[in-house]
Amino acid sequence: MRIFYKAKTIIYSTLLLSTSCSYAAQLQLTSTDLVDSGFTARFISNQFGCQGENISPQISWQNLPKATKSLVLTMYDPDAPTGSGWWHWVIVNIPVQTSFIKQSAGNNPNLLPKGSRLVRNDFGVINYGGPCPPLNSTHRYQFTLYALDIDHIEVDEQTTPALIGFIANSHQIAKADMIYSYSR
Repeated sequence: MRIFYKAKTIIYSTLLLSTSCSYAAQLQLTSTDLVDSGFTARFISNQFGCQGENISPQISWQNLPKATKSLVLTMYDPDAPTGSGWWHWVIVNIPVQTSFIKQSAGNNPNLLPKGSRLVRNDFGVINYGGPCPPLNSTHRYQFTLYALDIDHIEVDEQTTPALIGFIANSHQIAKADMIYSYSR
């Protein structure tokens, strides 16, 4: 089977202004692992016919708003043929003193920043699940970092990614996205 990689990075940021109308730098999200080549076999799923290593990529950020109390990082596929997309990776309660998530942290909670928690993804497991679109299709994989006005989200083994998405969107003071495409 021949696998084609296609990457396109689009970075979106939400810029919030303080009441004094001073401007802050935009929240930025980057990855040293996901550059122009996008997803390599290292970061691709190892199920549903895909033969990657299923290792989570390194993700970093800068320019958090001063009012940020905690962070949430998600990886979501809006093109999954489910009617509601597919959540691949969710990390909550990331401390604001942190500026990156290490490679493999989605597969090894010991590599996460202290206090951070992985949330069950749509594969039904509490770890990273790499891209694996259906054959002959291209899907977009959106990484989003949310800067929140709350310092903690209560989670357990049953917490869903959709609930985290609702809470993150309800409490965001800023967010930044990176979108990569992957074809199979």
